[in-house]
Amino acid sequence: MGDCAGSRSLRLAPLLVLVWVLALIPAVLNLGNLPLRDWDEALVARVALEASRHPWPQSLLPTYWGEPYLNKPPAVHLLIATVIGLWRMLERMPAEALPPEWVVRLGPAVVSASLPPLLALVQLRLRPGERGAALATALIALTLLPLVRHGRLAMLDGTILVAMALLWWAVLSVGRAGQRTLPLGLLAGLATSLLLLLKAPAAFPVLLATLGLLRLERKGPRIPWLPLLLGVGLGLLPGVAWHLLHALSRGSDALQMWGQQGFARMTTVLEGNRGGVGSVLLEVLKGGWPWLPLWPFGLGLAWRLRSDRAGHWGLGLTLLTALLVLPLRTQLPWYSLLLWPPFCLLCGPVFAWLINPTPASRPPAARFAAAIPLLWAALGALLLVAAALVDALALPLPPPVRPLPLCLGPCLLAGGLLLARPDERRRLSGAVLLIGGVWITLLLLLASPLWLWELNESWPVRPAARIAAQPLLSGERGPLFLWREEERPSLSWYAGQRLRGLGAAKDLERFPEGVLLLSRDPPAGTDRRCERLASSSTHQLYRCQR
Repeated sequence: MGDCAGSRSLRLAPLLVLVWVLALIPAVLNLGNLPLRDWDEALVARVALEASRHPWPQSLLPTYWGEPYLNKPPAVHLLIATVIGLWRMLERMPAEALPPEWVVRLGPAVVSASLPPLLALVQLRLRPGERGAALATALIALTLLPLVRHGRLAMLDGTILVAMALLWWAVLSVGRAGQRTLPLGLLAGLATSLLLLLKAPAAFPVLLATLGLLRLERKGPRIPWLPLLLGVGLGLLPGVAWHLLHALSRGSDALQMWGQQGFARMTTVLEGNRGGVGSVLLEVLKGGWPWLPLWPFGLGLAWRLRSDRAGHWGLGLTLLTALLVLPLRTQLPWYSLLLWPPFCLLCGPVFAWLINPTPASRPPAARFAAAIPLLWAALGALLLVAAALVDALALPLPPPVRPLPLCLGPCLLAGGLLLARPDERRRLSGAVLLIGGVWITLLLLLASPLWLWELNESWPVRPAARIAAQPLLSGERGPLFLWREEERPSLSWYAGQRLRGLGAAKDLERFPEGVLLLSRDPPAGTDRRCERLASSSTHQLYRCQR
């Protein structure tokens, strides 16, 4: 059984390399076609830029505009700083140069692209020898919009998912014939160290829950716990060492990333980002297409196999990630990303069953599951009808939107109809057509300016940043502030200086020598005489004196 599974996994290797290449293409496509977004991208970019200017080991203690950065540990920031350093060396740029957006996003994007093949390897540990289920899991992860889109951003979330999947694979590999336990424990500990350097409060709950799932397995292999725990302990040393260094350097302030930026999100609403179970489910309902219909059948199959490894871990990992997300009173859209890896692990076997129905992977209510391809075909037909109506009625749509339904609709229609056929070769062709259509549609979306739609939620920062930089060029003196607006890290990034917000006339009393204000309208309600220095499409720059 083990030899057979091993030989099959070797034959699966070229396919997983292909999946990884296919994941890299959307990960790096047009990374620099849109500016950095607020808050996370611009904030992470600034911390990384300052780390790239600091010598080792000073760069281990991140700063933000010269002040201690206490929000998150520095793993992704150091990765981006390394890419910035390489870009600076290859392009012979000075340390003061602002790197382009693609340089800032490249490191996290490449790391995130490893998630689909890594989830396939996890599935292969849950279902030894089932190449179809492993490959289907990777292909679903490859074509999930939330995973693809957020993995391209200069944020921590894609790397967090990769670290979690690596931890799961290492723990699931323990006890297999020919596998040494200590190195696997070391890998599990290193993956947890990476979590400590990404999202510290989540690291130990994820590790303990994963080891708990291993302990509760009824039909799992015999586990040599002593070498496993020894390896985990050794692997934890880098992450624990950094937090000790941080605490010794910054004292009680180091607890902010555990408290205010971690556990406090479970009890309080921070910055107005209120949410609940409904908001998380809404993100799943929005982001899970076209694979969402597979999910309830995947859950049903896992429940039926709950005594086996596949069902035990499928349900356990779903529960683990749900418990990490649902209790949070502060909710942001990307928090639900933690739910997608177990989603892929549950849906993969059902999708593989649609291609090659076998009794072992037959889901509950199989008659209804077999109708899912017809649902995909109906969705494809609706997209084509909608596209035809838009053209017939000459409805105004942004040009990048028009090709999306024309690409996705025919592939869903033809792929769904072929998957509903009794012939296995036609079902395989339908699956390839379906996957290919969704993947190409994602490429079209990512090649357009539509993929980062959060930028439309507020005014563009580049025009304002250009005039904000003018006082530096012309020799104007005095502090520069945003007048009656919240601070935007992306504006500070492009302006090359930190622009805080001022909200009331009394705040100007702190600057008797004068102040520079970036404002949409002429500053009113103050005792200052304000002279306009420059204008942009959104803001004007004023010098205000008594």
